[in-house]
Amino acid sequence: MKGLYRFLFSFFLSNLAALAIAGDSDVSLKRESAAKYKYIEFNEFGRPEEVLVIKEENPRPIDDGEIRVKVLASPINPSNLLQITGNYGSPPEFPAMPGSEGVGRVIEISESVRHIKIGQLVLLVGGGTWREQIVAPASLFLPLPELENLDDKLIEQLSMSIVNPVTAFLMLNSFTQLREGQWLVQSAANSAVGGYVIQLAKQRGIKTVNVVRRSGLADDLIAKGGDVVLIDGPDLVTEIKRVTDDAPIQLALDAVGGETFSRLANSLNYDGTLIAYGVLSGRPANLNTAITIFKDIRIRGFWLAKWYEKASGKEKKEVFDQIIPLVASGSLAADVDSRFTFDEIKQAALRASQPRRNGKVLLISSGRELVE
Repeated sequence: MKGLYRFLFSFFLSNLAALAIAGDSDVSLKRESAAKYKYIEFNEFGRPEEVLVIKEENPRPIDDGEIRVKVLASPINPSNLLQITGNYGSPPEFPAMPGSEGVGRVIEISESVRHIKIGQLVLLVGGGTWREQIVAPASLFLPLPELENLDDKLIEQLSMSIVNPVTAFLMLNSFTQLREGQWLVQSAANSAVGGYVIQLAKQRGIKTVNVVRRSGLADDLIAKGGDVVLIDGPDLVTEIKRVTDDAPIQLALDAVGGETFSRLANSLNYDGTLIAYGVLSGRPANLNTAITIFKDIRIRGFWLAKWYEKASGKEKKEVFDQIIPLVASGSLAADVDSRFTFDEIKQAALRASQPRRNGKVLLISSGRELVE
């Protein structure tokens, strides 16, 4: 991930705006840097609400080249919960500190740091973001420029900008090139990734068939820009043909697995591509391999962590050049179900594990107002 950090630093360095920080604010931020802070840890796999513990420690002095950041918001993603339960692709070493993205405010900098100012917002990239405070080299953060109309809502959206919107963007652009007016089908359309797919597809004039596993979700997905919403079931392939007037579908995105995987595969046109990026059902996929032969269907897997590991700096820059401005402008957003402080981690984890949420669960700083 170090290559990503270096890229993010250089990408935003040219766009930084000087921040005027009043003397009273300086005093407040210095006071925060000296106070004890809490962080989340787990030492065994299990149910998140049972194995996550709250630790507290005194802040250590920062070393040369480091900065201290107050974490304002950090989401609980499905991949975080899978890692805590021991069902993720790369198991952590114990003791482990969960969290994979977020946004924070700089409260202290070392003397040699010149490109980041006290009070500036930065994106948190990498692991261990479920904590009230982070000390690390300045190069490991993504400094943001001064943003117009900054409020709590925008800060929350920025905290979710590193994982799910990038996943949606890459799946839409890396495997096949859909043209305006063409269709794609996706499962788990009410997920954060699903919402980003709908918004990005709409901006390009691509039509979406959005498959969900329960009723009552259609209005929200249509409002986001979705064209059709269907409930998963044995007749899904027939329903997809009906609502699209049997239009050819070249791309399917599956985060569910099990029978849903095979239904999406069977809905594809000749030479179509099915991308698997999750197994929310917990069931292995079922696939009639004959369709991969006679319909030339391609099955691909997508794991964002592997993309970050392998992509070049130029490739990462091209993605973030498009994603971050869309998030900052409000053109790309995710629903927020609920907010909890770090003291409420067990309640937050339990809520994030529940299937009938209406958006992402966020961990936020103890002060409910994120904008100072």
